[in-house]
Amino acid sequence: MGIYRDQILPRYIDKALGAEGIAKYRREVAAGLSGEIVEIGFGSGLNMPEYPPEVTKVHAVEPAAVGRKLAAERVAASPITVDYVGLDGRSLPLDDNSCDGALSTFTLCTIPDEGAALSELLRVVKPGGRIHLLEHGMARDESVLKWQRRLNPIQRRVGDGCHLDRDHVAHVEEAGLEIEEAKEWYAKEPKPMVAFYILKTKVPA
Repeated sequence: MGIYRDQILPRYIDKALGAEGIAKYRREVAAGLSGEIVEIGFGSGLNMPEYPPEVTKVHAVEPAAVGRKLAAERVAASPITVDYVGLDGRSLPLDDNSCDGALSTFTLCTIPDEGAALSELLRVVKPGGRIHLLEHGMARDESVLKWQRRLNPIQRRVGDGCHLDRDHVAHVEEAGLEIEEAKEWYAKEPKPMVAFYILKTKVPA
């Protein structure tokens, strides 16, 4: 899986998740963020054009060297400062209460321990700060959920650990975050692959 994970998958994700149809959701989830942001799963920088002008700096967490290479042009075109700070969302090399907010897009589905990643975001984001998530996850329709569970073994293999049926709402609540805005929808067909979520949360004061 080394060449596939390090070379092929980042390029596929850049193309598959770089369409304008996805960009509008990136724009929507980034709205309301400001100041210094930590972004886990920075990838090829697809969120850079969608950040609002109130964002001044992004602490980028991204394990794939190819992802960082693909991001270079988007980073250079943005007025926002980008600082690569780590490789793993479960262990952020940032001080407690050092960021004004956080963003994750299509990343928590793959991180082996979603709860650990959310706990780290909770640690580094200041009280009252915002953590915004755009993810695909568990369908609420039982018939779709059954297919997600059937397809999970294949998805985890081709998606480098990606899960179709993660219950992001439950994990967010278990982490102690306050959900201020939640949106769930099917982006298109096939439904098992595109049960999308936008969750805008707040770190308790």
